[in-house]
Amino acid sequence: MTRLSAAFTTGSPALIAFVTAGDPSPAATPAILDALVEGGADVIELGMPFTDPMADGPAIQAANIRSLAAGTRTADIMAIARGFRQCHPDVPLVLMGYANPMLRRGPEWFAQAAADAGVDGVICVDIPPEEDDALGPHLRAAGIDPIRLATPTTDAARLPAVLDGASGFLYYVSVAGITGLQQAAAGSIDAAVARLKAATDLPVAVGFGIRTPDQAAAVARVADGVVVGSAVVELVAKHGVAAPGPVRDYIASLKAAVVAARQPSLETLT
Repeated sequence: MTRLSAAFTTGSPALIAFVTAGDPSPAATPAILDALVEGGADVIELGMPFTDPMADGPAIQAANIRSLAAGTRTADIMAIARGFRQCHPDVPLVLMGYANPMLRRGPEWFAQAAADAGVDGVICVDIPPEEDDALGPHLRAAGIDPIRLATPTTDAARLPAVLDGASGFLYYVSVAGITGLQQAAAGSIDAAVARLKAATDLPVAVGFGIRTPDQAAAVARVADGVVVGSAVVELVAKHGVAAPGPVRDYIASLKAAVVAARQPSLETLT
């Protein structure tokens, strides 16, 4: 069993937390990652800053700009990942970002560097399944899960292509838009998760627009994982190097909601 697969077999849905590497600085990121783990995050997504993050909303776009302005480079991200793995040997770490930083030195280099740093999975937002050869085979050869994205527009004809070669978990982007600005209706999420789970044995995690414990709980009732990103990034923007405390407390509130979502109510027990 891999670290990623183990994260989805704990008895409650996995809480997956995103933060941008290098925001507010490479030196400050490790303490923020520690805070995510201390708060109860089951999987960490470490965003790779990029100049043109077209899938991301204003909060994560600004985080990318802050990180790049702080001088963050791919070498810094790998160093952060190595340090994380030393401190947290059992917590899955996923790199999330865009093709340019991942492929600039070649896919073989990136995959091996990520593996050497202890990375478990990679989400590349702008490489479609039809272009899997650009990175996927190199990740698999290095023992890293290529994690795919499904969206509300991923219909029955396209879903097999999305799932072909995917591993780790399936990330369902619950809105047709950018991160952080809106949340899908609960009914549409329920229906989408049911459709996806009928098509794959991979865990299905839902993200985009989840901010509050109530929203996290609603998703946790049907999905295998709950992804929270923009709200965490906004805390980092607000508090800077003092962010670990507020981040830890926020994640703890979400974790409690996610765990409680699958527990039987007193009415059910009586």
